[in-house]
Amino acid sequence: MSRPTLVTGGTGTLGRAVVRRLQARGHAVRVLSRRPQSPDQPAHDRVVGDLATGSGIAEAVAGVDTIVHCATTSGRGDVQATRRLTEIARDSEHPPHLIYVSIVGIETVPLPYYRIKLSCEGIVAGAGVPWTILRATQFHDLVARLAAVQERSPVVLAPADVACQPIDVRDVARRLVELVETGPAGRVPELGGPEVLGLAEFARRTLAAEGRAARVVTLPVPGALGRSLRAGRQLTPRHAVGEITFDRFLADRTASTREGPR
Repeated sequence: MSRPTLVTGGTGTLGRAVVRRLQARGHAVRVLSRRPQSPDQPAHDRVVGDLATGSGIAEAVAGVDTIVHCATTSGRGDVQATRRLTEIARDSEHPPHLIYVSIVGIETVPLPYYRIKLSCEGIVAGAGVPWTILRATQFHDLVARLAAVQERSPVVLAPADVACQPIDVRDVARRLVELVETGPAGRVPELGGPEVLGLAEFARRTLAAEGRAARVVTLPVPGALGRSLRAGRQLTPRHAVGEITFDRFLADRTASTREGPR
């Protein structure tokens, strides 16, 4: 019997998609979570642990073949958590293949979170375990959130002249499971969504899908960050391999909302 794949952040947006894809492909899955599994959640092996403190991590890593590291704290503790995970993986009896999910453009887009992701990449590559790093563009969910966080406003603000190439987490999950199955590969080609459009246009499409009448107003992004974004350093048009468009994501999300919880 093959050893399981551990998914950190397995209850998050990307992690859930990875778990579903792994199970659909017949893989044994172990999910690292800070909370026990509730009776209404899908059945899988869950280990309660906390990357921030190290509690339960050795137990989670023991006996796994691969780790797909999806967990993030939006930067607050990512470096420490990634270092702790890699050290425990390195010191385990059978060091597993560690797959790290990163972001396109982290060397050139001057955002603090991107610098943290770059540091985490360095930790993974230098940890002494078999490793793979996959960089992807921003997820559809994050782009749609631009309008969602301004839901009470009749005007939705969006960056002027800034393009985005969002990708669906299902496309990312499919690629991650391929990497689980093919084994360690170092830095693999980036993964980008199928469309490159302005963030303002994505905001308009989100509003239309939600039936909101708000107006989108664009504002320039100042300084080095604005110059970097306008130059498209967050894009990877040569790797536009994602299949699920933003409009399909919105339609699927609307249908799921109407159906309600299952």
